[in-house]
Amino acid sequence: MTNRRGSKEQLAEYFKKNLKKGYTPDSLKWALISQSYSRVIVEEALNDAQKEMAKEAPIFKEKPLINYHAYDKEGKLVETKKPWWKRIFGL
Repeated sequence: MTNRRGSKEQLAEYFKKNLKKGYTPDSLKWALISQSYSRVIVEEALNDAQKEMAKEAPIFKEKPLINYHAYDKEGKLVETKKPWWKRIFGL
């Protein structure tokens, strides 16, 4: 198997660019391997790209609070009872 000239950094950039476009990691990986890129280099570049993308992702410090309200046909708020298990455990 021949090793194509292309640095791991270039392959990592290729992965980042195409992952942002919506391609799956496996499809990109196998496309490169079928073009005679070294499997080891491709795997390492994919791991590097995923680590770099994870650093760029926003970090949520807390989970958003989601409230649900039920309204009738006139737009009045409908009171709902807690489920039995919440009433028993006091939640």
